[in-house]
Amino acid sequence: MTAQAQPPPLTQPLPAEISAPASAYEPTPDDAAIIAPYLKQDEAEILAKALAFSAHAHQGQLRKGGEPYISHPLAVAQTLAGWHMDVQTLAAALLHDVVEDTGVSREDIRTNFGEAIANLVDGVTKLDLIQFESRKHAQAENFRKMLLAMARDVRVILIKLADRWHNMQTLEHMSLEQRQRIAQETLDIYAPIANRLGLNVVFHELQELAFQNMYPTRYRVLEKAISASRTERRELVEKINQAIRAKLASSNIRAEVYGREKHLYSIYRKMQEKHLAFTEVFDIYGFRVVVDDVPTCYLALGALHSLYKPIPGKIKDYIAIPKANGYQSLHSTLFGPFGTPVEIQIRTKEMNRLAEEGVASHWLYKAGGAELTEAQRMAHQWLQSLLDIQADSRDSVEFLEHIKVDLFPDEVYVFTPKGKIMALPREATAVDFAYNVHTDIGNHCVAARINGDYMPLSTPLKNGDRVEIVTADSAQPNPAWIHFAVTGKARAHIRSALKHVHQHESEMLGLQLLNQALRGLGMDPANVTDSHWEHLTKLNNRSRADILVEIGLGKKLGMMVARQLLAREGEDLARTTGPLLIRGSEGVAVRLAKCCRPIPGDPIIGQIKKEQGLIIHTHDCPQVKHFREDPDKWIDVEWDQDLDKTFDVSIRITVANNRGVLAKVAAAIAAEGSNIDDVHMEEESGDYTHLYFTVQVQNRVHLSRLIRALRALQEVTRITRLKGGQTGRGANII
Repeated sequence: MTAQAQPPPLTQPLPAEISAPASAYEPTPDDAAIIAPYLKQDEAEILAKALAFSAHAHQGQLRKGGEPYISHPLAVAQTLAGWHMDVQTLAAALLHDVVEDTGVSREDIRTNFGEAIANLVDGVTKLDLIQFESRKHAQAENFRKMLLAMARDVRVILIKLADRWHNMQTLEHMSLEQRQRIAQETLDIYAPIANRLGLNVVFHELQELAFQNMYPTRYRVLEKAISASRTERRELVEKINQAIRAKLASSNIRAEVYGREKHLYSIYRKMQEKHLAFTEVFDIYGFRVVVDDVPTCYLALGALHSLYKPIPGKIKDYIAIPKANGYQSLHSTLFGPFGTPVEIQIRTKEMNRLAEEGVASHWLYKAGGAELTEAQRMAHQWLQSLLDIQADSRDSVEFLEHIKVDLFPDEVYVFTPKGKIMALPREATAVDFAYNVHTDIGNHCVAARINGDYMPLSTPLKNGDRVEIVTADSAQPNPAWIHFAVTGKARAHIRSALKHVHQHESEMLGLQLLNQALRGLGMDPANVTDSHWEHLTKLNNRSRADILVEIGLGKKLGMMVARQLLAREGEDLARTTGPLLIRGSEGVAVRLAKCCRPIPGDPIIGQIKKEQGLIIHTHDCPQVKHFREDPDKWIDVEWDQDLDKTFDVSIRITVANNRGVLAKVAAAIAAEGSNIDDVHMEEESGDYTHLYFTVQVQNRVHLSRLIRALRALQEVTRITRLKGGQTGRGANII
């Protein structure tokens, strides 16, 4: 970190000349025109003022390499000028470090340059003055702040990417540990963002620089191998180049053809992912064909397919279906001379420009909705989704976790029932599709029709799938969805919905537990007044709802809260405890233990478990003995008499190995009105097989009736009810 200069706040227009030490950068009136010659006169004056302001603020500061610090913001501004950014962006680039590294405040920026430039600077500035519990939380909160500012104005991330690009070029004066940490952060966040916004040159440059600093030895070895290969393969590459040019010319196709070498990091990743030696990587070189219009792209593709045979499955049409960042091109891999794979990209001049410059060439922040191109619309849609993810994330670490998924480039393209194309991350499922359509669709989805067939919501989607979501008004998100949802939007909305559902159910359970405790103390819950609650909420500094949720989650004991409620009035504390009634449909706040899988008719006991609520066990469950002797950890519960749902039970049936025995057992189960939720088998010997069923029953009587029906089958030799999974441990023989 450079020494911080503390210049006085500058709230008046600056003089044209600024005195500075010889080691500092001294701006001249012509510098603004050199940085961005396309600016108008009044805009150039604003830029010159920003340059002078920044030079004054950073006066006396040096970078790690010894050069004046102003050289860094100047380089960032020059990069953005190369993208023809507006004067507000360029001024903010020159000022982007003054709030963080000098005594200048955001208010000083606003007073001298206006609200728009101050907002851009603020979006890029780190939160260094706030104390975080760890580097991870600090980093996550910085990214959250920057990305939300980016969602409101894309220029924030363009400044930050230019800033990171220059910093990555000047890491040599830092320690290896610092270089590797910054390089990893660049690979995880900044390079994917550049790719997501279509900044192809920045994306590849950041990857190359990160690779060079993460693994300097590997980088040098691979660079040397590429250099040697370049000499060996020059003749082959030139031969292919001439053949492509000749074929296009003979087909009357006007085109520019460029030979290109794959980036070192791309080659390295391919070697890592496919476990290849460098000598086994043949497609190091590719060719780009740039033509005048879209129809000519397809004509060129046909001409080149007649020159070299295409490799099946290696043709991608990103013109008809653009990538999520708006990228468009035709890709094809061909069998070249001597069987060498040849990668071809065919695109128009406009597509080529957008591929290189992305949203920097879109001027997205200026365009109105009616003027947006498809590329702009897709980038804008992703930027806005960041705000949705933020709204449903619990903290900055979770927010960063969600968006990291959306940053990586592999996509699958699927169709809505109306034929609209939707891009989702690779391995996205039907539930990701549902949330991508609309949050309400996701929250109420129950199934999916994929290519006309009903499929589970966990089904991974493939390119070209036609997806229709089936919803129900009464449906709500299932906690299991978190395990297969891929997109940040889906995961954030699922967690948010579950949080609200869980909180409501925990509050209802807490009320039941509190009422039970009040009755146990001889108090009718209906007689608890607002004055009781007012005293308690002041005592705990919590609202009534918060206290009930904490009881439901096991954070507070119902008996303790009941005593606090009654302590003020001195009510009779005679104990007449009554059990809590269990219906089996209370939701996530009351759960049936998986270790013993109780069903109505089984004697049960309730375990109060912190953060999880109430867990219902059978009396003979091995888990019970761990908490049975501690009265603060369990309560008496009973099954409600009015139950109308089914419960899962696992049973193991040992049968003789006769033809059709599985069908007979399944038919007997169905005949007793029980659904089969899961089945698998395990051969015991040549004569017998174990059949493992998870069946749904209404109660213990229903299970007994089912067992009798199964025992009547000649092939059945033994039936065991499993408690604790399907291994047979802790099983009860019936």
